[in-house]
Formats: sequence, structure tokens, C-alpha cells
Amino acid sequence: MTKAPLGTQVRSGLLWSALNNATLRLGTLITGIFLARILDPETFGVFAVAATVQGILMTVSELGLAADLVRRGRFDERGPTIATLSLVSSGLLTAAMWFGAPSIAEFMGAVEAAPAVRAMSLTLLLAGIGVVPFARLQRDLRQRELFLIELVAFAVSTTLSVGLALAGWGAMAIAVGRLCSMVAVVVLEFVTTRTLPRFGWRSDIASSGFRFGFPLACAGLLSLVLLNIDNVLVGRLGGPVLLGLYSLAFNVSSWPSSVIGTAVRAVAMPAFARRSDDTGTADHDGLVIASSLTWALAVPVSMLLGTLAGPVIETLYGRAWAAAAGVLAWLAAVGAFRILFDVWVAYLTAGGWSGKLLRRQGLWLVALAPVMWWGVGSLGLVGAGAAHLAVVTVVVLPAFLHALHGTGVRLRRLVVPLLVPVAAVVPAAAVVLLVRHVAPDAWVQLTLGGVAGFAAYAALVWPWLARLLPAGVLPSRLTRRPRRADRPEPEPSKDVVP
Repeated sequence: MTKAPLGTQVRSGLLWSALNNATLRLGTLITGIFLARILDPETFGVFAVAATVQGILMTVSELGLAADLVRRGRFDERGPTIATLSLVSSGLLTAAMWFGAPSIAEFMGAVEAAPAVRAMSLTLLLAGIGVVPFARLQRDLRQRELFLIELVAFAVSTTLSVGLALAGWGAMAIAVGRLCSMVAVVVLEFVTTRTLPRFGWRSDIASSGFRFGFPLACAGLLSLVLLNIDNVLVGRLGGPVLLGLYSLAFNVSSWPSSVIGTAVRAVAMPAFARRSDDTGTADHDGLVIASSLTWALAVPVSMLLGTLAGPVIETLYGRAWAAAAGVLAWLAAVGAFRILFDVWVAYLTAGGWSGKLLRRQGLWLVALAPVMWWGVGSLGLVGAGAAHLAVVTVVVLPAFLHALHGTGVRLRRLVVPLLVPVAAVVPAAAVVLLVRHVAPDAWVQLTLGGVAGFAAYAALVWPWLARLLPAGVLPSRLTRRPRRADRPEPEPSKDVVP
């Protein structure tokens, strides 16, 4: 069967990836609310211990080898060796988590979490077994199949977790649900790709896979630390109340990144890798277009979240959480940069520059810790958000641009288009603030301000966006009429002798 053109696969993959994230996150939210009514906070805390340990180890369990396969392809040649290497690494971590479960649970202050830790440890082994079919689906941009697999896994996890919770299994109900859903994922990945587990060994492939994947896994681990170090510092310096407000604001600010960024990550890396394979060079053109389009969407969403922080918090969570709005306004801006960085991370990963990623993540962590300490200590809750934004704009953004420049990207060509959404969002933000000033209550401010602000932004940015999008993406009636200079010159008549 003839494959669709890469551009068509990218658009389809992006649509299915976005649908996947939106659907499953909504389902997870609803399931969490339902489980919260069945289980008590202590039980959730016990499971949180197991989930935290599993999340940290999952980041490094397969050593970034899935990304290596997505980048390189050649599954028949590289797959057996990568499968063996992944199985060994994930197996060792599974054994460590299984036998160390009592000590881990005691260290984290919840000795009763040991059985859940052991159950969750088996998900590491399963992830290692399924690394090759998962990478094949990612490489081929088969996001529709991945969505259906995740949907089945979600149904398995939810059904078992709720059923076992009602039967009195406590934290083990959620752990067993997660474990069984992982079994379903791995089985369906092999079935969908019509493959069976194959193991083998070539030292040259193992060496190249490890050299690329290990720095990438470490960078992922540093990202996980980055997502938690602010909670540690805010809690230590400000106490539990301040930490609760900050955690809520950070979670709300992560909504755009969770939906947009995750969808982009799932598609961008294999698309960059395959374009590079086709042309033999890094996909600079694709990077510019992907960055511009992603930024054009991230900027207005983050602007609306920041300018409407007060109405968002009050409408969704009530006035008791109103103090979180101040820091949300800062964190919303950080969220826009995080979405843009997702594109750049995908490009660097596809190009094999995992070492550059590791150094940037390390720099981010080193810079954030002292600035966050000073910001929270001096300015309280708002200082935490200001610290994040200061580090992102002053340290992380230039560091990423330097890394991209080192790969041959012309920074002027990359950065100049990003200024268009920034220029368009300023008057749009003024429209939102005007609506907030005249609207009577939070709900009206949220709805009317959101619609007016986005409409103003769209009107300003649309002509630029229509020119930027590749031909065929938009219906012809929505694109501009070509200028005279853009129209092709008429071909000379065949009757005229030159």
C-alpha cells in the first residue's frame, strides 16, 4: 500500500495526537474526581509514592533508545540490538525497584506503599519490552493507532482501578489498574505493527544507541527535577499554604503545554527525522515553519491565561484560591516558551544532538535554583513566577538559540517570524484588559474577554499566518488573493519564435 506524502502524515498525526491528549486528559480528570470520592487522601498519598518512584525511573529505564529508533529508523537492522539493550536496562531498574520497595517506601514516609511500589515496578519492564513497536508507530506517524491503543489502556486502567477501589483494595487498586493497562499497551503495539519481540546483539549498534540515548534520558531526568525543584523551594521557604497556591497555579499554567506541547512532541521529532533522511541535511525549513506555527498558537493561549488569571481561578476554583492568580500571570508566559522549546527539543533530538540537550537542561536547573530561592524569599508567591520567567528569557532562551545556531540554523530567519505573534498579542491583551475593566463579574470577564481577545489576535495575525502555511492546508477561500508579483508569468505562445 502506497504511503501518504509526509506532509499529509504530519497533519493527520498532529490532529490525532491533539485529540489523544485532550480526550485522555479529560478522562483522567473525571476518573480522578471519581476515585477521590471513593478513596481517602492517605490512600492517594500511598499511591503517589509508588507513582513518583515509577515516574522517575521510567524516564531512564529504556535509556532514550525509543528516540534513537525514531530518529534513525532501520528497524530490521537496529531493532533486535536496541530491544536487548532496553530489556536489560529496564530489567535491572525493575529488579532494583522491586527489591528496594520496602526501603523506598520507608524513606518516603509511607511504609504501606511497598506493595504498590512493587506492582508499579513491573511497568518499567513492560516499557522496555515494547520499545521497538512503540518507536515504529512513532516513526511512521501513526498517531491514530496510538490514540486507539491509549484509549483501550485508559478503559482497562479506569475499569480495574474503580472496581478494585470499590472492593477495598486501596492504593493497590490504582497500581494494578496501571499495570494491567501497560500490559494492554505493549500487546496492542506488537499486534498493530504485526511484529513479535526480536532480540539480538551488535556492539556497534548498542554503542551508538547508548551514546545518543543516555544523554537524552539524563536530560529527561533533569526535566523531571526542574518540574519539582520549585515545589521543594516554595514549600520550604513559604510553607504548605503557599505551596498549595503555587501548585494549583503551576498546574493551570501547564494546561496549554500539556495539550499543545505534548501533541507537537509526538509528531515533530519523527517528522524532522524523516525529512532529514529524505534530504540528507537537517530540516532547517521545517524548523522555521514548525516554530512559527507553534509559537503563533502558544502566544495567544498563554496571553489569555495570563490576562484572565483572576477570572480563571475564581470561576474554576473559587475565591479561596484567588491569591494564585498573581503567580499564574507569570507562569502563563513561561508556558508559551515551554511549548516553543518542545519544538526545538524535537529538532535537536532528531538531529542526534542529545548532548546539547543535556547541557541546556543542566544549565536551566543550575540557574533556576538560586534565582527561585531569592525570588520566593524576597517576593513570596509572585517571586516564584518571576524567577521562572527571568531564567527562561535570560538564560534558557539564549542557550537554546546558541545550540540551534551550532547546528547550522540561521537565527535571523528563525527569530524574526516569532516577533509577529508577539506584536499582534499586545493590542489583543489590551482588548482583554478593557473587557475585564467593564465586565461585571468573573464569568463574563472570562467568556467575553477570551472571545474578544482571541478574535483581535486572529484578525491581526491571520494575513501573516495564511502566507506561512503550506499550500493546501487552508481552503482557498480563506487564503489571500496572490499579489501580482506572486502570480506566475504567462507561458510564451508556441507560435512565437524566440
